[in-house]
Amino acid sequence: MSAEKQNRGTMEKALLKTDLTGVGSPYRGKVRDVYDLDDALLIVATDRISAYDCVMPNGIPDKGKILTAMSLFWFRFLSDLVEHHVVTSDVEEFPDVLRSHAEVLKGRSMLVRKARRLDVECIVRGYLAGSGWKDYQKTGAISGVKLPEGLRESERLPEVIFTPSTKAEVGHDENISFDSMRDLVGAERADFMRAKSVELYRVAEAYASQRGIIIADTKFEFGLLNDSIILIDEILSPDSSRFWPREEYEPGRSQHSFDKQFVRDYLETLEWNKQPPAPELPEEIVSKTRERYIEAHKRLGIGDF
Repeated sequence: MSAEKQNRGTMEKALLKTDLTGVGSPYRGKVRDVYDLDDALLIVATDRISAYDCVMPNGIPDKGKILTAMSLFWFRFLSDLVEHHVVTSDVEEFPDVLRSHAEVLKGRSMLVRKARRLDVECIVRGYLAGSGWKDYQKTGAISGVKLPEGLRESERLPEVIFTPSTKAEVGHDENISFDSMRDLVGAERADFMRAKSVELYRVAEAYASQRGIIIADTKFEFGLLNDSIILIDEILSPDSSRFWPREEYEPGRSQHSFDKQFVRDYLETLEWNKQPPAPELPEEIVSKTRERYIEAHKRLGIGDF
């Protein structure tokens, strides 16, 4: 299915990029378009989807709206635990220059305070999966954190662990030790970020578990605002976390998930070298991936989509 063609059913056409007149050109990440408004940022979640550090040529309709709703839910839910960057997601409260773009921005954008990003991804793991599982198989550890012998893929860890990584502008992030993180951002900041990340994960995982979702791992990002460390970016969505359906969980294998693992699994069936250009996703993969995102949204109690 071409990204320019209408999707079947009630799905809207995937929004692959934004160009908002009057506010300059955005910084385009893999998924988000970010506009600099001098004292604030406008973060717009498009429907782009990436895998293996490559952006697919067609997106997942409504994905940006679903992820924005989930992040906003978690920012509110966790607001007593940490200061965050969100100012508002109500387009009517945006600066005047943005209101003419309300149709594009509604439901998929956040006005946030501009913070100086601390260039470390704060990864918290409660289960053994992904790159953590690969590292464990090779070394028996993840980011220098030694784990017991004999753990199976997807197994719940004896205790939650913190495994930071570098924040790469291009290419792959790399797992680093906590000591390396302290060298990068300073000991006091690193200690705060680790403790806060683990606390946020524990609270969110407990909530999600009651609603049939296992949060196997997640990543947080922090920034500096007037020398205070605040939570930034997007949080606890299927793009930044592994969400597994609790009723299907079985250690010893990879898990079905609510995230883009469905896309990755499809790509693994292709003769593709995981380098650009990425292949176009079939309509069936697009539709089923969208359904997984919507199911996660529903289970968390955010409402129907």
